[in-house]
Amino acid sequence: MRSYSLLAPAKINLYLEILGSRPDGYHELAMILQSIDLADAIDLHANGTDNIRLHCDHPQVPVDKTNLAYRAAQLMIHQFPDAFAKFGGVDIEIEKRIPVAAGLAGGSTNAAAVLVGLDLMWQLGLTQSELQELAAQLGSDIPFCIGGGTAIATGRGERLSPLPDLDNLHVILAKHRSLGVSTAWAYQTYRQQFSSSYISDPQSLKERSARVHSGGLVSAIAHKDAAKIGQSLHNDLERVVLPKYPQVQQLRQAFETAGVLGTMMSGSGPTVFALTASRTQAELVRQQVATAINDPSLEFFLAQFNPTGIKVV
Repeated sequence: MRSYSLLAPAKINLYLEILGSRPDGYHELAMILQSIDLADAIDLHANGTDNIRLHCDHPQVPVDKTNLAYRAAQLMIHQFPDAFAKFGGVDIEIEKRIPVAAGLAGGSTNAAAVLVGLDLMWQLGLTQSELQELAAQLGSDIPFCIGGGTAIATGRGERLSPLPDLDNLHVILAKHRSLGVSTAWAYQTYRQQFSSSYISDPQSLKERSARVHSGGLVSAIAHKDAAKIGQSLHNDLERVVLPKYPQVQQLRQAFETAGVLGTMMSGSGPTVFALTASRTQAELVRQQVATAINDPSLEFFLAQFNPTGIKVV
């Protein structure tokens, strides 16, 4: 085929613990990641040239070499020059449904879709593991976005261990349209304030990273215990983001007041999500929080947990 259409789901963090610093400058992390069915639509078309051409319907999304989707296409060209010579360049069209700069891996999942799509267009026959190895060269979230579902992520986020699929939970997400939080700032600030608590020796890091596998959240996921999952949410980055951004703190408190299963900031924010047992409850919570905060710049998104990553339409 000379064209493919794909869905690229967003992801949320159900758990994010910062363990220490790595020699490469990144943080050593232990996370539990979850795909949701809020997804961008990605169309790939062979364009008969030697060029990558990127289009997006959202004005804030760059369409040059700084875009991760563009860089994913460049990586595939570099890795598979014979296939590129045979099949030529590609037009990438992104229909943005995931909010921008929201801590939901929108750019990462777009890049993952390009890797999957070009593998199919160029008839490379790569395995999921091979695609994830390529994805790790571009960013820490992208390997997870390839396969999606529910997974433990360690290292800088690229080492994945799948968990049982969750399909019994709904999620309501909210973000102030004008508010952005720099991921680099969040991690740098955390390092400045809390590096004294970092684990430094490799063996202790390995043991602490493995401990997440036996933690309460993984047990709750295995038993599909929605209430326990909600109670076990954790994100270290809230320690620096919430004091700095009172709007995020207010949003989190509004969700708590609404009586959800659990609520937390996703990743480095500024999106806050809450878990509910049904879409009906999610709708009621949306109305309650919108009334309580009464800010026209506050956007809401309703979604459900998703068992897969990139999907061909």
